[in-house]
Amino acid sequence: MLEARCQGRAVVSVLRYADTMTPRISKAVIPAAGLGTRFLPATKAMPKEMLPVVDKPAIQYVVEEAVASGLTDVLMITGRNKTALENHFDRVGELEATLLKKGDTDKLAKVEYSSDLADMHYVRQGDPLGLGHAVLRAHMHVGRQPFAVLLGDDIIDPRDPLLERMIDVHETRNTSVIALLEVDPAQAHLYGIATIEETDDPDVVRVLDLVEKPEPGTAPSNLAIIGRYVLKPEIFDILEHTSPGKGGEIQLTDALLELAGSAEAGGVYGVVFRGRRYDTGDRLDYIKAIVQLAVERDDLGPELRPWLKEFTARLD
Repeated sequence: MLEARCQGRAVVSVLRYADTMTPRISKAVIPAAGLGTRFLPATKAMPKEMLPVVDKPAIQYVVEEAVASGLTDVLMITGRNKTALENHFDRVGELEATLLKKGDTDKLAKVEYSSDLADMHYVRQGDPLGLGHAVLRAHMHVGRQPFAVLLGDDIIDPRDPLLERMIDVHETRNTSVIALLEVDPAQAHLYGIATIEETDDPDVVRVLDLVEKPEPGTAPSNLAIIGRYVLKPEIFDILEHTSPGKGGEIQLTDALLELAGSAEAGGVYGVVFRGRRYDTGDRLDYIKAIVQLAVERDDLGPELRPWLKEFTARLD
């Protein structure tokens, strides 16, 4: 079902913009070089992006979202011990032949789908110098085109399209766009936080200031940056001279702050997301994400929901 929806929405996206002068964004960048230390020992030999969320690795949800938004050219920024990512989106002839021989067409279709999902490319980050540095590594592949960045820790429910909306705002306003989410003020120190100015559109704001992981109690708002960005190529020029910031890393937030002050580049706007988002970035939220997605599955939900009710009723 999701496969068909991704393919259908991608076709609609292409047709929708075929008669406009502005070229449709086609390239997505997915940073995936992190070590995943919060999930050790599970990530000792397996990339955190390959941890299953129900029955698909987390990274596949992200690639599916990009494809559903019309982005068919995907570049992953990887690191050492990340070859499993490349293998997942590659063909596996022996497995496909075995499934075909067994007549297991359902599983065969799922295996082939991930191999044909997008035009996949890979480049290593090298030194782990931060998210800004990872995005900069995409410069040669992206060139002087606008592009999207999707972080693998955030899974956006396909029923609440966020990236498509961000691309629309980018094309309408000729600006870079970030995704914002209202968070509990007590958790604001865990995110990049935006100071904003409202526009005539209720879910679109102009970004005035950004601060990466402010000290507890000092956040200027509770609007947190989540892992979706639509960026103009001017971000590369800024990242080239961005000095290490919070944590000694080259922060994308710092480069976005400079971009926000550039009228020539169109500044930075935000789309305030109020849909369903599943955070797979830490152990507890990862478990919640699996449960939330599983209970809404047609093949799992009918049996899982009553079991969950019985289980929670037994809790003290």
